[in-house]
Parts: sequence; structure tokens; C-alpha cells
Amino acid sequence: MIIKINLRDQVRDYLLVEMITGKLKTGKTINLAALSRDLNVSVTPIREALTQLQQAHIIKAVPNRGFIIAELDVKEAEDLYGLVANLEVMAIENSEFNDEDIVKLRNQHQVFENAQDAISRIQADLEFHRLLTKGYENDLALQILNDLKTRIFFYEKAFTNDDSFYNKSDNQHDSIIAAIADDNVPTASLLLKMNWMLILNYVQKKLTE
Repeated sequence: MIIKINLRDQVRDYLLVEMITGKLKTGKTINLAALSRDLNVSVTPIREALTQLQQAHIIKAVPNRGFIIAELDVKEAEDLYGLVANLEVMAIENSEFNDEDIVKLRNQHQVFENAQDAISRIQADLEFHRLLTKGYENDLALQILNDLKTRIFFYEKAFTNDDSFYNKSDNQHDSIIAAIADDNVPTASLLLKMNWMLILNYVQKKLTE
């Protein structure tokens, strides 16, 4: 039983990496038989991993097609970004930051600023937000955040490749770090929510053009 669970989790992690690196795209059917051959495992842990991802709303099951990465939708985007913003605000309001945390945030912000392509920039941004919330001692909330942001990746990959858009996000990152360094959590929380809403507004505009 332990081996079975480990295999399921390994398959799940593999699929998440394939999504975050852009190898699995929206609308693409996930082929169980091909995965079984590629990973050299039976279809059972693959199906279990896919079911987990479906429950996390990262993929969906479609009759006669199997599991696919769902197309993008305005209502889903609003739900996703709103929930992530609120969960992250709750996380930083219940976290303590030390000097080492501030240094890590600043270093990661530099990685974000220096990213050379859209996927690298999105990954750097998601890692910045992970560092912001990693001190929250609620493993369930952090797992939910991780799942939600895996889905968010597809929205950002599709729409947020405009450098001028990222310049605004750069400024907000700087302000969030400064507020945390000053132990001004209310301001950091407000700026963090504004950061997610900036992205949401941009995505909404692109989805309705």
C-alpha cells in the first residue's frame, strides 16, 4: 500500500512539473497508456494521480476523451485569483519573517526581474509567492495554494507575456518586501492582494477581448 501511494504521488508530481514547464497545454488529453509506457508504471497510480488533480480542479474528466487540461474561463479566473489572494493574505498575516526570509525574497525578486522568457518569469513569480507564504504553519492551506497556483500557471502563460505588465508587478514586489521588512503586515497584505488583482484584471481583459 505504501508503494502504491508513493507511485501515485510521484506521478502527480511528474504531471505538475510537465504543466509548470509548459509541456502539457490547455485542451490537451492526458494519455494514460502513453504515460504508463513513459513512466514504466501501471495505469492504476496514474489514474489515481489524475483523479487527485481533477479534485484539485487542475484538470477535468471529459466523457469519451478522458482527462484533459480545461480551457480558460473568466469565472474560473475570478474564483482562482480571488481565493489565492485571500489565502496568501491569511498566510502572511499568520507568519513571522526574519532577516534571512527578507534576503530570500529580495534574491527571488531579482530572479523574477532577470527572467528572459515568459515561462521563466511566471515560475520566478510563483516561487516569490511561495517564499512569502512558506512560514504559514497550515499544511492544508499551503497544499491548496500550490494546487490553485498550478492552475493559475495556465492563465499567466496564456496572457501575461507583456513586459510593461510585469514592470507594474515588479514595483509591487518591491513594496511588499519593504512593508514586510518594516514589520508592516497590514500594508504588505493590501499590496499582496493588489498584486493578485492586477494580474486578474489583465487576464479578465484578455479573456473578454
